[in-house]
Amino acid sequence: MTISVEMGVASGGRPAALDLEELLATRLLVQGNSGSGKSHLLRRLLEQSAPHVQQVVIDPEGDFVTLSGAHGHVVVEGDHGEADLQRIAARVRAHRVSVVLTLENLDVEAQMRAAAAFLGGLFEAERDHWYPVLVVVDEAQLFAPAAAGEVSDEARKASLGAMTNLMCRGRKRGLAGIIATQRLAKLAKNVAAEASNFLMGRTFLDIDMARAADLLGLERRQAESFRDLERGHFIALGPALSKRPLPIAIGPVATSARSSSPKLVPLPSPAAGDDLRELILTPSEGEAAWAPAPRPAPRPTPADLLQQLAQYRPPEPVEAPPSMGEAERDAVLAEILREIAADPDAAHHPIAVLYQDFLVRCRMRRLPGEPLDLGRFRRRLAIARAGVEGEAAEGAEADAVMAACAGLPEEVQGLFLLLARAARAGAPCPSDDALARAIGSRSPGRARRLLAYVESRGAAVCRTDFRGNRVVALPALGCETAPGNPKGGAEEPAGLFAAE
Repeated sequence: MTISVEMGVASGGRPAALDLEELLATRLLVQGNSGSGKSHLLRRLLEQSAPHVQQVVIDPEGDFVTLSGAHGHVVVEGDHGEADLQRIAARVRAHRVSVVLTLENLDVEAQMRAAAAFLGGLFEAERDHWYPVLVVVDEAQLFAPAAAGEVSDEARKASLGAMTNLMCRGRKRGLAGIIATQRLAKLAKNVAAEASNFLMGRTFLDIDMARAADLLGLERRQAESFRDLERGHFIALGPALSKRPLPIAIGPVATSARSSSPKLVPLPSPAAGDDLRELILTPSEGEAAWAPAPRPAPRPTPADLLQQLAQYRPPEPVEAPPSMGEAERDAVLAEILREIAADPDAAHHPIAVLYQDFLVRCRMRRLPGEPLDLGRFRRRLAIARAGVEGEAAEGAEADAVMAACAGLPEEVQGLFLLLARAARAGAPCPSDDALARAIGSRSPGRARRLLAYVESRGAAVCRTDFRGNRVVALPALGCETAPGNPKGGAEEPAGLFAAE
C-alpha cells in the first residue's frame, strides 16, 4: 500500500503529493535562505505524516515543540548527559515514540555533542527495533559543517560522523534522514550527496544557486529563477516527489512555531508628563539587579590536554644536593664517562641516546651544577674511549695532542687519541677492533675507513712492515707507533700521554 501525504499545490493547481514509503528509502534535502519557508515546509510534512510513521526532530531553536500538543510528540531537553541521551534514543526506538529533541538552551558546541549522542543512540539501537523513523534535522549545517569552525575538533567530528551515519547508513536501520539547511555551501558534501529528493527554496548567492541548479539538473541560466521564488514556494525533484523539476506551493499548517517572523507594531505614545530619559535610566520598583551571565569556561580539547602534559615539570626536590668540590665533581664525571665507554652495548647506540644515559647517571649521582652539553660530552666520551684520563690528560704534551685532533671531525677524534696514546708510549699500533671501540663501534671495517680518512687529511701516515704489521706515524706530534697486527688482539698501550 502506497501512502502519500499532500504537501501543497503544484503548478496547474493539482495537489503536490509526496510518497512516504519512497521517502523512507531515498531521504530528503531542503534548502532555502532564512525566511524562505523551510520550517513551514518541515512542519507541513511532520503534521501530514504524523499518523503514519514515527518521527524524531532535532530542533536547535525550539520551533517544533508545539507538535507535542497536537500530535503527541514527547519533548526531550538537550541538557541531559551524552550517555543519558543515547539511552533515551534507544528507548525511543524500542517504544516507537515520536519525539522532539530541543537544543535551544545550549551553545553551538553543546548542541553538536547532544545531537551526536542522540543520533548515535538511534543508529546503534538493537536490530529488533529497526522500525521506520523520519529523522528531521533543522539547520543541518550546524551539525554537518563543510569546514571547521570555532568549536572543538572533537565535537565537530562526532556530530559530522553521526550525520554521515544517518544519511549514508541509516536506511538499512529504518532511519530516513530529512535535513534542512540555509546554504548548501555550508553543508558537508558527503551528507548532502546522499539525499535523492530535493526541495529548493529561495536563495540569492550565486554559489548556492549554481549548486541547487546542478542538483535539480537545471541549466545555469535557469539558476537565477531561485531568486524569484516567493516565501513557501519550492522546486521539487526526486523519486518521492516528481521525476522532473516541479514548482510547489506548500500548504497551510495547523500548529505554529513559538517564534514567528517579526511584524510591524505601532510605537506607543508617551503619556503626558513622562520624562523618557528618566524612564529608561531609572530602575523601577522591584526591578532585580542585572548582572551578565557568567561565561562557561571553554572545554579543553585533547590537543590542549596533550600540550599541558608536555609542558608539565615536576616540582624540584626540596632537599638540596650534597656539597661537592670541583675536583670531586670532575672525578665523578670521569667515572660516569668511563662506565659509558666500557659498556659493550654503547657501540650500538647513537650519541644522542648515550647523552640521555649520561644525564640520567648524573641525576642518579646527584651531581651539582650544570651537566656537560652535547658537544663537550661527545669530546669527553672520545677521550674516555681512548683511555686518556687523569693527569695524563693535562700538561703541555696533552695540549699538543688535543690541538692536533681539534681540526678533525668529532667522529674520528677518539680514534686519533688512541693512536696518539700508543705513539707517545711507543706501544704497538692498536688493532682494528681496538680502533673500532674507540669510535663507539663494533665494525673493524668502519675503523679502517675512518683511519684512511684521517690519513687523507694528513693527520696520520700509515705503512706496513715486511711482516704485515701496521705502523702509524703522527706528523703533528713527531712520533709513531710500534708495529702492531691490525687483525690481532694486541694489548692496548699501558702508558698515557707520558713520554717514553
